[in-house]
Amino acid sequence: MLTYILITLSAFFMSVVSGFIMIPQILRFCEKRKLYDTPNARKLHKNNIPRLGGVSFMPSMFIATITALLVWMNTSQGWKICISPWSIFFVVGVIVIYATGVIDDVLGLCARSKLFMQIIAATLLPISNLYINNLYGFLGIYEIPPLVGAVLTIGVLVFIMNAINLIDGIDGLSASLTLIALSGLFFIFQRKNIWVYCILIAGLMGVLIPFLYHNIWGKQEKNHKIFMGDSGSLTLGYILGVLLIKFCMYNPHVMPYQKGATLLSVTLLLVPTFDVFRVIIVRILHHKAIFRPDKNHIHHKLMRAGLTQHQALINIIALSLIFIIINLSLFNQLLVTWIIAIDIIIYIAFHYTLDIFIRRKCGLPFTE
Repeated sequence: MLTYILITLSAFFMSVVSGFIMIPQILRFCEKRKLYDTPNARKLHKNNIPRLGGVSFMPSMFIATITALLVWMNTSQGWKICISPWSIFFVVGVIVIYATGVIDDVLGLCARSKLFMQIIAATLLPISNLYINNLYGFLGIYEIPPLVGAVLTIGVLVFIMNAINLIDGIDGLSASLTLIALSGLFFIFQRKNIWVYCILIAGLMGVLIPFLYHNIWGKQEKNHKIFMGDSGSLTLGYILGVLLIKFCMYNPHVMPYQKGATLLSVTLLLVPTFDVFRVIIVRILHHKAIFRPDKNHIHHKLMRAGLTQHQALINIIALSLIFIIINLSLFNQLLVTWIIAIDIIIYIAFHYTLDIFIRRKCGLPFTE
């Protein structure tokens, strides 16, 4: 056990160090090539900010993870790294999504092209025989057919990627919510003694530390501030989605039956996923195109209510943690369907209250 913990910690710290080395290099590269996130009517920042922070995510994570696994293999008698088909497809999928994000950040891609690449990357999971095959009682549904599970897996993974991407609207928000979700997944896999996933998660968590430092506290005038861009948000969303699907797929050879798999998966990403559903519903109610960007996400609304970016960040993190506490408290008391229904009611009540504050301040709970 101690060996596993030390190797996992080494992956985390290697990733932290790698991020602190890479991000300043990326900042200088962006300054030299004038690769900035330019302000517009929909964005909150007022100055040009480098947008390639996510470029550091995948290299740092893989360097730390592979190094840690090699150390583990050389220090554990008889232990070998077994590469399964889903692992190969997972790496290919990450590379596809990462490359798509980098190209979009540097050259720009239309929404259809990005969606097409997301679907391709998501389709790799069912092809590798990794898919959602059980809903563990949600809406009264348990085991589901492979074809239905494959389609559901693709839809869920594409949705999670876009949810993490769309919530990336203020400093630190997407990375912080991802850290919360990764912490939950780390705890889950650690409890099941699946240390390979723990090492992967630790490597990804590590690189988010230097990014958050530069993203939240970096000074624009010193060229220390950076955004993650689509290369970061899409990569985070893809890896999170794959880990959640891996957790949700019932496979007795990997983990015993997890009766709370659906609930825990929803809980860990509740705020970004609920926010996407709410924004789509609001756009439909106001007869707006559902894919047209606007300023009606939760962070936009909190700032219209009078909060600063950092105050909005703290409130959203607190909201996410509150939902986790509520759902864990109700886990053994109610069926998963009822718990998620309660989550929806609380989320609606939160936004209804927020709308009251916005109307008192500026009278515009919905804006273009």
